[in-house]
Amino acid sequence: MGDTGVELASGRFSEKLLGLLDRVEYRRVETSEDMEDVARIRYKAYKAGSVMHLAEDSHLLIDEADFDSHAYVFGVYHDERLISTVRLHHVTPDHRVTSSGKVFPDEIKAFLDAGMSLIDPVRLAADPEIWSEMPAIPYLTLRLATMAADYFDADRVLQMVKPAHAAFYRRVFDGDFVASPKSNQGKFIIDLMLMATRCKDVRSSLYARFPFFQSEPFERRMLFARGEDMPFSPLTVRPTARLAESHRRIQISGNVHAR
Repeated sequence: MGDTGVELASGRFSEKLLGLLDRVEYRRVETSEDMEDVARIRYKAYKAGSVMHLAEDSHLLIDEADFDSHAYVFGVYHDERLISTVRLHHVTPDHRVTSSGKVFPDEIKAFLDAGMSLIDPVRLAADPEIWSEMPAIPYLTLRLATMAADYFDADRVLQMVKPAHAAFYRRVFDGDFVASPKSNQGKFIIDLMLMATRCKDVRSSLYARFPFFQSEPFERRMLFARGEDMPFSPLTVRPTARLAESHRRIQISGNVHAR
C-alpha cells in the first residue's frame, strides 16, 4: 500500500508539472536585449542567495563563456515572463570549455580523458520574486539539461551544487558523488561539490518517474541545432513533454501486446 501511495503522489506531481509546462516557453538567448534580461535575473538570484561576490553592475555577470561555440544560454518564460535561466556547456575531449572544470579540474579532466562527453549546467538562476510562488522552477529549468543530454548523446550531466542541494540531485537525477565540497573558489562565496548523472543508464527510469522531462526530437533540434542544421533561431520553443509521454505509453502498450 505504501508503494501505491508514492506512485499516486508522484503521478499528481508529474501532472502538475505538465500543467505548468503548458504555459512555459524556452528561448535560446542570442540577442543583446535577452542577454541583459539574463544578467538581471542572475544578479537578483545570486544577491538573494549570497552565492558569489557581486559588483554593482549586473552586466559583469555576462562573461566570455556565454558566447562559447559549445555554450547554450536559455531563458525560461512562464506566461511570457522570464522566470529563470541556465547556461549549458557541451563539453567534449576536443572542446573542454567548462565552468565546473575551473573548480574541479582534475575530476573533469578524468572524464574527458576517458573519452566522455558532458553536459555542464551552470549559471542556474531564478527570479527570487517568483521562486516562492513556483517552487517547481528547478524542474522546469533543468529539463533543458535532460534535453541536451539526449540531443548530444552525452555520457554525463554534471551538477556543481551546494552540499545542501545534493539530496535533490541524488533523488531526482540519480546523481553520483564525484568530489567533496570546496570553498573559496574564485567569485563563489558558498561551498560547492561535484556530482554527475550517468545519462544513458538512468534515462528510462528518469522519464518513467518524471514524464515532464521528456521531449520530442524536433523540440531538441530547435533548441540546440546551429549552423546548417538550424539556419534560423526560433524565437520561442514550446515543450513537447505531453506528446513524448503519449508516444512512450503507446510504445509500452505495443510491447505488452506483442508478448
